[in-house]
Amino acid sequence: MQLLFDFLPLIVFFVAYRLYDLYVATAAIMVAMALQLAYQWLRHRKVNKMLFVSALLVAVFGGITLAVRNPVFIQWKVTVVNWLFAVAFLGSQMFGNRTLTERVMGHAIELEPSLWRQLNTIWVANFAVLGALNLFVMYNYSEATWVTFKSWGMIGLSLLTAVGQAVWISARTSQQEANKDR
Repeated sequence: MQLLFDFLPLIVFFVAYRLYDLYVATAAIMVAMALQLAYQWLRHRKVNKMLFVSALLVAVFGGITLAVRNPVFIQWKVTVVNWLFAVAFLGSQMFGNRTLTERVMGHAIELEPSLWRQLNTIWVANFAVLGALNLFVMYNYSEATWVTFKSWGMIGLSLLTAVGQAVWISARTSQQEANKDR
């Protein structure tokens, strides 16, 4: 259920685009994300930081898109969000005791600090590449292709990264266990 809740604004955006146009889809995702923030606040009395940043950027870039009637702003939002996440993950590696990846997953698995840094670097690369791919698709393909890529291609690529991460973790934890047994 949480996964559907997380993807709801994206689904709303995609459906609104297919039924109307990018401007209606932009307004729809702005409303969907505002409702998501309100729901999370009312239910938990707190808001997830990543959701807050994403919603804020959707509001800013979406508002500019609607005000000047130029889709380039909402299209750039995807790159800005991904690159901000890349910078945040990279910054956590340079400053502080634990990487963002360890903060998110540390309760579930045990890894050596060097392995947490490697895993974190994988996510830095993932977000950096997604941001660059968004620009490539945005400037080289039709708006409809960009919407499909933004809605489903980026999710697919992130899922591939997550599956690769799971395989990587499994191999490393098996290796750690084997080294402990020696």
